[in-house]
Amino acid sequence: MSKPCCSSKEIQNEHDAHRNNVRNSYAKVANASNNEEACGIESSCCGVSDDSAINTLISTRLGYSQDDLDKVPSGADMGLGCGNPRAIAALKTGETVVDLGAGGGFDCFLAAHEVGTAGHVIGIDMTPDMLSKARNNVAKGGFKNVEFRLGEIENLPIANDTADVIISNCVINLSPNKARVFQEALRILKPGGRLAISDVVATVELPLEMKNDPALIAGCMGNASLIETLETLIKEAGFENVRIEPKDESKEFIRDWAPNHNVTDYVVSATIEGIKPTTLG
Repeated sequence: MSKPCCSSKEIQNEHDAHRNNVRNSYAKVANASNNEEACGIESSCCGVSDDSAINTLISTRLGYSQDDLDKVPSGADMGLGCGNPRAIAALKTGETVVDLGAGGGFDCFLAAHEVGTAGHVIGIDMTPDMLSKARNNVAKGGFKNVEFRLGEIENLPIANDTADVIISNCVINLSPNKARVFQEALRILKPGGRLAISDVVATVELPLEMKNDPALIAGCMGNASLIETLETLIKEAGFENVRIEPKDESKEFIRDWAPNHNVTDYVVSATIEGIKPTTLG
């Protein structure tokens, strides 16, 4: 009998190393004073600047308006992400929204304006430095309907059937266990609740050297899943009406994330949607 390639302990160690790489990279982002001190990938989705003009340019390329940028506390827009999940979220007054990988809170604060004081927004992030930044932004903006919790998106610190909508912006792609992320997303959504995600997907299989590059993994590219693989994961978690729509126009900014790699030959930003059935089983 042949020996299994990997034990459960080895897989767990690999997942822990993956998360630590991402966590350390985004801790640097949270405290960066320039792009070079961030993730080591110039102009990537995780390489940001304290220059508000640069971050404004990045965010408007991702689909945000100047009006959006004017609604958030200074420092919340860190130029992160690969799209605008709120554009597909159709948020309503009074809804509860959970943001997976909230960073400095940019999308949370915009969601808070849409759901109003009767609604509630919960941001989740596994990086203490990001969490501190986001909570400071809550105080700066005077938001009463936003909170941030420390946690991993594979093990969400949220009760069952809490959220009406889950948003996320270029974060699930960073997880070493995406199947678990979507299982957790289903758990915390109310029946009929919905996913509204922007993330990077692979259009063809990535070369091993890209998959194993820590900088490309932290830069939202190296761990990208094939579209059909991602669709299967979401459906197997229990979601219905799953829709993944690649955005070819995103190649215009993705090519700047890793100028020394032909990343647009392999990856593209996409919107990802799904609905939790009203009855399970």
